[in-house]
Amino acid sequence: MADIPTKIIIFGAGGRAGKAIVTESVRRGHAVVCVVRDPDRHPGLAELGEEVTVAAGDLTDAASVASVAAGVPGEIGAVVNAVAPFTATPDSVDGFDPDYYVGLVENLSRIAKVRDCRAVEVGLFAMLRTGELRLYQDEVAFPAYLRPFAVARLRGLNAWRDQARDVDWLVLTPPPRLSPDARATGRYRLGDDVLDTSSTAIRLSYADLALAVLDQIDTPTVHRCQAAVYPVV
Repeated sequence: MADIPTKIIIFGAGGRAGKAIVTESVRRGHAVVCVVRDPDRHPGLAELGEEVTVAAGDLTDAASVASVAAGVPGEIGAVVNAVAPFTATPDSVDGFDPDYYVGLVENLSRIAKVRDCRAVEVGLFAMLRTGELRLYQDEVAFPAYLRPFAVARLRGLNAWRDQARDVDWLVLTPPPRLSPDARATGRYRLGDDVLDTSSTAIRLSYADLALAVLDQIDTPTVHRCQAAVYPVV
């Protein structure tokens, strides 16, 4: 079994996925650095555990990311990107920066390389494939007006694949029915990057997604790829 990492830096710790990952990290005894743009908007984060600290930071800003990492002494076990994937209205999608996620990948991978730690990202279901096509190309599964955003996500995924071999990265992608109302089961299963449609009828909880993230930090089994996280049917 791999050594338990001493610290985990979680960008986007104030979102649903981020909070679930913080909670599971604390449950396992990790020290957690919660990174959000405005700590004043997330007063409850520091109350999640004695080993939780909150830092202001912006994953889109290389200098901000470097500052956060420099402020964490000692060993870092992993850096996590749990930034909410997209919340804009349809009118704001046109002109979405196609290199937005490429920048996030570069900033996160730089920490992973300099601090010799694992980088884990929470992915987007539209990046899973259906046969030879990406799910976002399915008009029913992903509306056309969001495609500029999906294309940016795909560029980000490809940016991970372009990273040097010494960067240990993983994108863990939940299926379309990730839900805050789903019951936590304490179980999940991993797949590859091809959507298993037999598992899309059941909702996946954020708590079970967080289990997958922490398992892949504590005892990594999948490296340098996108892997789907499914509920156990």
